[in-house]
Amino acid sequence: MMTSGAAESTTTGEGQSRWPAKSASWTGNSTPAAAAAFLRAAKRIIVVTHARPDGDAVGSSAALVLTLRELGINASAWYIGPLPRWINEVTSGVPWKMIDANAAASGQLELEAQPDAVAVVDTGAWTQLEEVKLWLKGRGPQTLVIDHHLSGDADVGDLRLIHPDAAAAAEIVALVCMELLGLKNPADLPKPIAQLLYLGCATDTGWFRFSNTRAQTLRLAAGLLEAGVDFTRLHAMVEQQDRPSRLRLLGRSMTGLELVADDRIAIMSLSQKDFEDCRGDAEDAGGFPNYALDVACVRVAAVLIEVAGRPAGAPITKVSLRSKPGQPTVDVAALTKDLGGGGHARAAGVKLAMPLAEARKFMTGKLAAALAAAPTA
Repeated sequence: MMTSGAAESTTTGEGQSRWPAKSASWTGNSTPAAAAAFLRAAKRIIVVTHARPDGDAVGSSAALVLTLRELGINASAWYIGPLPRWINEVTSGVPWKMIDANAAASGQLELEAQPDAVAVVDTGAWTQLEEVKLWLKGRGPQTLVIDHHLSGDADVGDLRLIHPDAAAAAEIVALVCMELLGLKNPADLPKPIAQLLYLGCATDTGWFRFSNTRAQTLRLAAGLLEAGVDFTRLHAMVEQQDRPSRLRLLGRSMTGLELVADDRIAIMSLSQKDFEDCRGDAEDAGGFPNYALDVACVRVAAVLIEVAGRPAGAPITKVSLRSKPGQPTVDVAALTKDLGGGGHARAAGVKLAMPLAEARKFMTGKLAAALAAAPTA
């Protein structure tokens, strides 16, 4: 099941990489060599990533932890749930712990962890780091951010290695891992590290099907395969573990599928009752927009999911967007950024402080306007 590492937040309205990134404040100021030197100087490092980690978040963070431990550095990963069902299998041998809101609010993290350095991978947005925000705030000089998203918060870390053209954070982390180990070829990486980096690259490109796949991505993947990656086992481990509830939820979402704007926009939605009836959870619904993009005339697809808000009872709708390259095309990262979310040009997300029905109507209008304004030649 393909999931996106797109940034999300809550709103009431909701070759060489480009350098720096597409934002006045969200800019890179480091290189793989400088990032490696920063990490090598530390004795204890904690690696964190965005909430609800996907394959790229898990793969890139765990690969960095294993690499640091190869050097004798005390490194471990923190994950903010809910976690993918396959995480234990793919992170065998990687020390990690799950962080929840209670641990952060109680000050437990401050008592437990005083690292020399922090690495934040596959995000640089406070909205995706809520459970560790209090702990992470003020650690800017100690923090390295490694990310490939188009937007983020510069004060998350003083040292930022940002390549928005990279297909996955794992592409960038691979360069840092090779610098740390003094390697020139990914084929020379230890197999467990190569396996995790391949996981990140493969999942964030839809197993090398999506338009973010670059020549560099495939060259890296080839080197990782030479290092011994068992890609068929990895694919089965991550993508072929669906539960019957996923099929039931997919059926529900397709039953309510609506095509608008001359059938170029596909809108689907799932309510809390749908999840209860299908005995499923949010992870079961990952990647649903991609099914709609298989329809020739569809240019952009949205799946809206009703989620429990905070405080209890507050209406929240999670929106996942995907679009096709070519013309006309919708830059869903730009669209969601105006609403407080973000991600990539072809995959992004946002959370709207609206009931499901209202959010569906709102997003339909937003997508129709964006498609109408998209260049066609």
